[in-house]
This record gives sequence, structure tokens and C-alpha cells, in this order.
Amino acid sequence: MLLLARAPKAWHRLFQLKPLALPGTPGGKAQHVRYQLFSTPSPAETGRQGQPQGPGLRTRLLVTALIGAGLGGAWLAVRAEKERWQQQQRTEALRQAAVGQGDFSLLDHRGQVRCKADFRGQWVLLYFGFTHCPDICPDELEKLVQVVRQLEAEPGLPPVQPLFITVDPERDTVAAMARYVQDFHPRLLGLTGSAEQIAQVSRSYRVYYSAGPKDEDQDYIVDHSIAIYLLSPDGLFTDYYSRARSAEQISDSVRRHMAAFRSVLC
Repeated sequence: MLLLARAPKAWHRLFQLKPLALPGTPGGKAQHVRYQLFSTPSPAETGRQGQPQGPGLRTRLLVTALIGAGLGGAWLAVRAEKERWQQQQRTEALRQAAVGQGDFSLLDHRGQVRCKADFRGQWVLLYFGFTHCPDICPDELEKLVQVVRQLEAEPGLPPVQPLFITVDPERDTVAAMARYVQDFHPRLLGLTGSAEQIAQVSRSYRVYYSAGPKDEDQDYIVDHSIAIYLLSPDGLFTDYYSRARSAEQISDSVRRHMAAFRSVLC
């Protein structure tokens, strides 16, 4: 109450003070002092006087970069999860198609009997064709072994076994297969058998083939399905790749299958 009572008198005495007259600037400095006393400093003046300022340009850029990196990382994680889900859905749909069910018994290009169980525990890339094929089969086999080489170059990945099953058992004997596969990859296995055995394994993998008419030299072309099959270490059909897929695309797909693989036989 005492402070409030005295306040009017204090203000009255303050306004009765005369400005101080300084040399060379009569009355000016006092007016300036009174202005400083009653006015609010501008932001620029506050900065010059060392008062706190807002974040600088570098700080704002750093915060923006961190936010952008966080959003980018979240987007990549969501996309990766979506791709894994799509891969699982595709794998399950292909598995339900019941392709490659059952066993087979064929001769490899060394004359050794081979069955499906021999390749269990390995990833397998499988192609059906014939040795007298003029262009498509060599191109597809070259693409297949290119995928194998790309994956072999990555030490952390398991090996992939390349297989070639003939759809022309009449001409593709063990010796013919041995001559043919040596031009592609040292681990490529050529498999042949009787007409009945080839028909059985072809039906199992839904492979169509039909021998055309023979010419005057008894030569003929075999029309057949064109696809590279991927089998998991469980021996199950996992994916297939049409002629339109490149070696790089197939390699990427195989890597994803390897990363997502969980055995169903354990």
C-alpha cells in the first residue's frame, strides 16, 4: 500500500527532472537517455547486446536433414516389409500350385543315377531344354549359369546347383549331354533318361514339349516351355523365371528367397 501511495509522487518528480546538457549536444543526450529508459529494444538491438537469438541457419538445416533422414528410413523400412510380404504371398501361391511334387530318377551326364533327394539341402536352378536347340536353350542356359556365377561371387550366400533336364531323350544320351554341358559351367549337371522318365518329370513341373516333324536329315526341333525353376533346399518349387527376366533380376529374386527361407521340413 505504501508503494502504491508513493508511486504518483515518484513519477511526478521523475518528469520534473531536466535533461542533462552535454558539451556539443545540448539537451540531445538526455533525451536519448530518456528514450532508452522508456522504449523497448528492437530484435536487432537485442542481438547486438548479446541477448539470446533463435536457431541459426546451420541448426535449421541440420534439423531438416535429420527429419528427412528419419522419414526416408521409415519409408525404406515400410517398402522392404511390403516386398517381403509380397514375396511370401507369391511363394505360398506357387507352393499351392503343386509344381514339382514327387520324385524323379534320371541319369546325369556322367552316367550316375540322380533323384530329387540328392539335391536336398541345396538351392537349385533348373531348366528344361534339348541339346539340338539352335538358340533359345543356349541363351537361357547361359543366363542361368550367369546367375550362378553372380551368386557364387558373394561369399555369404549358399551355393546354387544348376540342372539341365532334356526334353529330347531320343537324341540326348549321356554322352551327348556330357559334350553339351561342358561349354557352360563346371557344376552344371545334365540329366536324361527314358522317354517315360522324361515325360514323368516334365509333367511334375508342368513343362510342355512336343517334337516337330523330321526333315530329310532326320533332324527336328522340339517345341517346349521356356522357364527357369528355383527349388529351395527343401526340394520344393519356390519360383520360376520367364525368358523376359534378366540374369540380374533372377539373382535379386534368388537372394530375397534365400533371405526369407525357413525350412518346412524341420
